[in-house]
Amino acid sequence: MAKVVDLDPTDRALLRALTENARASGASLAASVGIAESTVSLRLRRLQATGVIRRFRIDIDPAAFGATVQALIAVRLVKHARDEIEAFRRTATALPGVLSLFHMAGADDYLLHVVARDSNELREFVLANLTGHPAVSHTETNLIFEHADGDGWEQLLR
Repeated sequence: MAKVVDLDPTDRALLRALTENARASGASLAASVGIAESTVSLRLRRLQATGVIRRFRIDIDPAAFGATVQALIAVRLVKHARDEIEAFRRTATALPGVLSLFHMAGADDYLLHVVARDSNELREFVLANLTGHPAVSHTETNLIFEHADGDGWEQLLR
């Protein structure tokens, strides 16, 4: 479990600026937060070292590659032994089209966010990778019509 890190108002302002534009330059961040560019660099390194910033990445539109279908697939496992859970996690994150994997509490054990070019490719994904998997007892596929990012970080960065 991650340790809670004590963040001052400047750290929080930097993180807010990065949630708006993760590619912002050091100079731009320094100007928006009101600190020296060298201080931005030091603080960002510290935020990474403490695990507050886990990684930087881009948001790719799957449709640009012809993947116009997105789904959330709920998965229930046959057993709940730690080794079975870990083995499924390792397998699922490596499957083609899996964007995210969530280990859940409740009726379902995992939720996979998957992209596919069309409904036939999605069907084949489920059949080839999930329904025949010996650790899987049940799946339920829900199509995503629209995905929008929320502003939940605002509450945490106050």
